[in-house]
Amino acid sequence: MVDRLRPGAGKGQGPLVSVLMPTFNRRRYLGGALASALAQTYRNLEIFVIRDGGEEVADVVRSFGDPRIVFIDRKENRGKPSSLNEALAKAQGKYVAYLDDDDAWYPNHIETLVRALETETDCHAAYTDLYRVYCELRPDGERAVLSKHVEISRDFDRFLMLYFNHVLHVSLMHRRDLFDKTGPYTESLNILIDWDINRRTAFFSDFHHVLSITGEFYCPLKNSDRISDVRRRDSDDYLRNVLAIRTTNPPKPWAKMEELSIIMALDRLDHEVGRTLMKVWRHTFYPYRLYLPLPPADLARLDIEMPNVVCIPVDPRSSVDERVDVALQKADAPYVAVVPMGLPIEDMWVEDAVHAILRNGTNREGFLLGGAERGRWGAVVRRADLRQARTAYPHLSVESSLAACGVRMRSPAPEELPFQFDELLRQGKAAEAEGDWTLAARLFEKMGRQYGNGLWMKTMAARAYFEAGNLALASRLSREVNRIRPAVDTLLLEAKVRRQERDFAGAIRLLREAEQGLAGSVRTEPAQGESRRQHQQTCGGV
Repeated sequence: MVDRLRPGAGKGQGPLVSVLMPTFNRRRYLGGALASALAQTYRNLEIFVIRDGGEEVADVVRSFGDPRIVFIDRKENRGKPSSLNEALAKAQGKYVAYLDDDDAWYPNHIETLVRALETETDCHAAYTDLYRVYCELRPDGERAVLSKHVEISRDFDRFLMLYFNHVLHVSLMHRRDLFDKTGPYTESLNILIDWDINRRTAFFSDFHHVLSITGEFYCPLKNSDRISDVRRRDSDDYLRNVLAIRTTNPPKPWAKMEELSIIMALDRLDHEVGRTLMKVWRHTFYPYRLYLPLPPADLARLDIEMPNVVCIPVDPRSSVDERVDVALQKADAPYVAVVPMGLPIEDMWVEDAVHAILRNGTNREGFLLGGAERGRWGAVVRRADLRQARTAYPHLSVESSLAACGVRMRSPAPEELPFQFDELLRQGKAAEAEGDWTLAARLFEKMGRQYGNGLWMKTMAARAYFEAGNLALASRLSREVNRIRPAVDTLLLEAKVRRQERDFAGAIRLLREAEQGLAGSVRTEPAQGESRRQHQQTCGGV
């Protein structure tokens, strides 16, 4: 049943925003979440509350008496993707925002994101920072807040989005018409739903990161009842969801993504081929289509449920190189991976080479796959280079024809590998764990200079310098962070520094502001000009 308390959205300036709030068995928290949506300073909203079965909540919803609420009251539990799709079919807004039934927005959340999308960026999606609120569940079900932290304040990274989600739905707003390109939510998924749609969105748009804390999401320390936590406990089901997301690509054309064609260099079909294909499926996250050039008799015996596979019939008497040539005529992606049997297939097996070639503007160069060696050659090359080489030197092996055509092959250099930031982050946290706070701080500062995420890295470095006893640097960095985007943890850190410096009045002022932050009223707006700089960093590249 759909209960629209009044046709249309509330009147107000600016584009209509459709807020989606699925709810299932969280009656206790729903009222607080809904109240935070209705308290937005931006008023032109329609707020869809979708009861996905479970506890009755009609009285909670109707108690607000707000005409902007659209209540979809469904007794059957169909899952969050189905609830979101049902609301989207009725949504009329230019933009869509999301709020889980146990989280909360601050009053400036919608206004901040609408302003960013309308005036600060040409991205079609934007997100803010959130507090992760650690809490303890009491016997009566109430949550006792223990601490609030902005644990991640990460700029958008398309390659990372293909591997792992770093934009929470609660922090996100995007254009409604993106769904015309991405398609709807995948209703067969029961976890990682936000990553699925964010990943598909990244095929068409960058995400603009706004350095402002505009809400919070709750994390019970024990016995979490969050669906994402509960369903991660079934490792097989979790992997099923991950593989489904990685291999579900939106329809072409893609404005921001280029596909990879993987051609398996096969001389026969056997059990080893089957095991290799399963490894490719499990360990590949970059968007690909896999080509299997095999004789018709082998293709008839092929039994695999792997998606994105193209079977290419070839002459049984053809050589492996001739089979690659036949597949190459069908492959339409700008980059091609030629993969021999016996090559080690593990995490990053092809992505290292793909990352290097995507960021290498020089033609006539390809990148070897990890584990490639004499007699087991494999590489990622530009399709144009490979076609030219095979046309000019069809009598040579694929490797030799590329060399004869002047295409240089090499392994990716360390600085060309993906996730350099994440590797340094791991090293910095390891240094913290070992008590080497100065090394950790220097690594965090280096990361901010070289890889962006500057505010987050300043926060990490300030904390590490404080632990190392370097109050001067801890003071400078914490003050810089708090001038741009004060948070409870950075305010407390600066207060500690001020106390050490015997600036007791300053420490008391900061402690009071941190106390306000715990109540959700701390100043969170970025300094003038900061959003524009972030836009240039975030939306300027691949």
